[in-house]
Formats: sequence, C-alpha cells, structure tokens
Amino acid sequence: MERLTGLDAAFLYLENPTNHMHVAMTMVVDPSTVPGGYSFENLKEFIRGRIHLVPPFRRRLVEVPLNLAHPVWIEDPDFDIDFHIRRIGCPAPGGRRELGEMAGQIASTPLDRTRPLWELWVIEGLKQDRVGVVTKVHHSAIDGSSGAELMVHLFDLEPTPPEQPPAVELEPDHIPNDLELLGHAVASRVRKTLALPRLIGDTVGAVTRVVEGRRDPTRPFGAAPLNAPHTSWCGPLSPLRSVGFARVPLADVRALKDAFGCTVNDIVLGLCAGTLRSYMLDRDELPDQPLVAACPVSVRDEGDATVGNKVSAMFTTLDTHLADPTERIRAIQACTVGAKQEHKAVGADMLQNWAEYAAPNTFNLASRLYSSWGLAGSHRPIHNVIISNVPGPPFPLYYAGAEMVAAYPMGPVMEGVGLNITVFSYRGSVDFGFMVDRELVPDVWNMADRVKGALLELQEAAGLEPSGSTQPATSGA
Repeated sequence: MERLTGLDAAFLYLENPTNHMHVAMTMVVDPSTVPGGYSFENLKEFIRGRIHLVPPFRRRLVEVPLNLAHPVWIEDPDFDIDFHIRRIGCPAPGGRRELGEMAGQIASTPLDRTRPLWELWVIEGLKQDRVGVVTKVHHSAIDGSSGAELMVHLFDLEPTPPEQPPAVELEPDHIPNDLELLGHAVASRVRKTLALPRLIGDTVGAVTRVVEGRRDPTRPFGAAPLNAPHTSWCGPLSPLRSVGFARVPLADVRALKDAFGCTVNDIVLGLCAGTLRSYMLDRDELPDQPLVAACPVSVRDEGDATVGNKVSAMFTTLDTHLADPTERIRAIQACTVGAKQEHKAVGADMLQNWAEYAAPNTFNLASRLYSSWGLAGSHRPIHNVIISNVPGPPFPLYYAGAEMVAAYPMGPVMEGVGLNITVFSYRGSVDFGFMVDRELVPDVWNMADRVKGALLELQEAAGLEPSGSTQPATSGA
C-alpha cells in the first residue's frame, strides 16, 4: 500500500466529466521485423510477460472514507489484462489522419477508477501494413519523465531480445479497511500540520525573491499566469478530444539551435509560436499581446526511478505578436532564461509541497463547479497552451519485436485551455502531438500541418537550408 502524494492526487481531484486527466502516446510500429510474424495475441502475451516491471499497470486506487486524506495505491487483487488491452481496426485508407481520429476518440473517454488506470489500444489496418498502439495512463500515476522510464521496460534494442527472467508472483495487497485508512489519514494530517509553518515561511521567502527580481530592470523574467490574451481555444471544455500529428527533422532543429545560439527547447517553443501565429492569422484572430505557454518542468533527481509526479511549471511568452521570426526567437529565449531563474527562486518542490494540503472534497467540488458553470470563460486565461518537450532515444526501439517508427505524445488539456502540444524526439525526428478540445479547435490538422511552415520560416531567417533528413509524416511516421 502506498499513499498518493498531494500532486498525484491533485490530478484525480481536477478530473471531471469534461476534464480528463490522462496522458497518452500514439505509436506507429512496423511489424515486418517481428520474428515469426505479428499477431495481436502475441503482442498481448508480450505485455503480460513484462507488466510486473511497470507498477502503475498493476495498481488501483482505494479512497479514504469521507475523502479525509489522499487515496492509496494497492496491488489489484482482481487484475485482468483483457480489460486493459483492446483491438480495433483503422478506417480506410489508414493514414495518419485516420489514426489521429481513432486516438482522439480514445482520449475522449475517462479511465475506470475501479481498475488500474491505463488502457492500451492496438489499431490494425494502417497503410504500409503498419500497426498503431495508443497507450493511455492517468496522470496521477506518471509524469513525462517517470512515464518514459517505465515504458523502457516494454521496449527492446533489437527485434529478438535476450530471454527475460520469469515474473515473480506477487501477493495481492491487503485491501485496507476503513479503520486502517482513517488511521493513516490522521497521521498524515498531523505531519502536514507540523510542516505548515515552515512551508509558509519558505513561500514568503520565494515570493519576495521573485518580486525583487522583477523590480530589477537588468534581470530577465518569465511570463505571469492570468495575463494571457483570449484565443478561440481558451474557454470551457467539452468531453471531446481531437488529435493531430506533425514531424520535423531533428537535424534541422539542432542547426537552428546553433544558428540562434539558444537551446533546443527555445526552438521547440519558437516552432509552436510560428505554428500558432500562422493559424491565428489565417483566422484573423491574432492578438496584439504574446501568447503565454505553461511548460511542465521535471524536478526529479538524477537516477530517481520512482513513479508518480515530480514536476513543477514555468510560464513563458511565445511572442506571437512579433512578425519577425528572429525577433520572436530572441524574445522567447530571453523569457525562458527569466522563467528558469524565477523557477529556481521559487524552489523546485514548492508546488509539490503545497499540493499536499489540497482538501479532496473541496478541490473536487471546486473543479466540478468551475467546469459546469463555465467559469473559464469569465476571466483572462491562466495561460494559452501547455507545451511539454520530452527527449527520447536517438536509436531504434522495438515493441514486441516490431520496430517503432514514430511516437506522438499527447498530454491533457486543462479546463479553460483546450490546447496541449507535447513534443518527443526519436531517432532523427522531432514528433509533435496536438491534443485539443474538439469543440474549441474543430480543425486540429489545420493547426498541426503548420509546424513545417514554422520550421521553414525559422530556417529562412537563419539562412539555413532544410536537411530533408526525415521521413514524410504518413501513417508510417
């Protein structure tokens, strides 16, 4: 039995009928490399043989009576893999748009909290005889970094890996009774009460450091939440999601990084800025203020392989109001430097520490009322878009013997902001996954298809030629 941290539990409390708090990944694999040939049953048996290495796939929630404390994880005594792995066919012609449509439908339904919080959908019938795999896991169980670490156990470096040791048969956890859960809740309350004075002092110090930094005209600073302009995708959410994909060469991104003297993350933000600027210009809705992006930041120590969430966030401008792409990148670069300094001044664990004090009933009720009353449309957006950048391996990976050709991450949208762009680098490519609210962004591919134009715009500004080192973004990539 393991109690959820406050931050892990917050992702449960934020969830409501329109705000689904799961993360997902859409993979495209080439089954021609599978020894003996591909079959759905063999893929399922492969996952069954590795699932003991991925703890969140075997654990389910147990809630504390009256929600007096955060829930606990237990090893599910009734675990049934057949409930979690499903098989469907992709509509013809089986291209990336059809795959995205399937992924959007999968993302539009919440996970069943009476079981371990994950699903895996195998989508057959793609072009070039390829297979799609959509994996959906609740954010309370993993963040980007821990998810990448856990998924390593499901991948190999060759189609025929060495024989794995047999799984050790795990004893199902004792399901705690109400008295035990209440006892843990009381102990947790005592610890939090004792820690509160120090946390308040640390918070006052952090706020003071940030305010002093913003008063210094020589120091850069990040963007401020609740200072974002209104956009067409900022508003109350519906339960429906759409998904779009894009892919650019990693070599081109690195060349731009060197040309502008900034980081890869700055170029990723610049590509997102150019994409959204083009999209809004086409719709005649470009605001004269810069968009604000919330960027999750891992605060996980090196070598920390524990599951759950260890993240914070920084806010940066995308400077979409600037027509010159060079000026835009320079402004983004300056803002990210300031945002990093402010994030350091606040402290990496400040968000996690305060999340421990989230009252389950109050937090969940507030989330549902905020959503059902449509309050997200009554004030300035907290931010305009969530942008995550997760580095992946530069070498090929194999999933049940099938070579992974592409991996498009899909992060959750948040109430009031119907757009999430998550980026994953793999081999020679940078893959973009656009998760949107279907009602707020009815034309996600019109947005996703602009990433390549944003890349060309930056290359022209830097005087660079495209490398042409990646595959076209078809169903196979």
